Amino acid sequence: MKAHRTLQLLVLVGVLGVGIAACGSSNNSGASSSSTSAPATSAPATSASAAPSGSAAALITANWEKFFNAKTPVATRVALLQNGPTFESVIKAQAGSGLAATASAKVSKVIMTSSKQATVKYSILISGATALANQSGVAVYQDGTWKVGLASFCGLLTLENSGKTPSVCKSAG
Repeated sequence: MKAHRTLQLLVLVGVLGVGIAACGSSNNSGASSSSTSAPATSAPATSASAAPSGSAAALITANWEKFFNAKTPVATRVALLQNGPTFESVIKAQAGSGLAATASAKVSKVIMTSSKQATVKYSILISGATALANQSGVAVYQDGTWKVGLASFCGLLTLENSGKTPSVCKSAG
């Protein structure tokens, strides 16, 4: 029961911050499905190709954490998710969840794998307590912004859905 509750909390955290937007993998970016979107305190758009890898890692961390932050407006979350506009209605629906209001993500490491993709090591927190530790996700560079990859978010949704991939993830890619 506790494991199931933790999974629900984890998914709700992801959903509230990212709102099921990351549910599907993207075929539009040309990169493999991934989830990146570190929360940024400034505008999410940033040129990764022009930035040194250290700067890209900082942007990824900021955008990822911002995406999973309940205080981040839905429109910004949509912009920080790979192919986010496809999942806008899901993100809006999840944003009202009570549990989502206490969820967040903490990035511990970003490993650049190319100029358009990175591996993100992160934990999901509920009310500041770790609910899901040391997860591995993917960040993708799309439309001038480092974003949470759909594969990562859909992985969280699948976990919350007792191992079944949600239809929104299947249809997204």
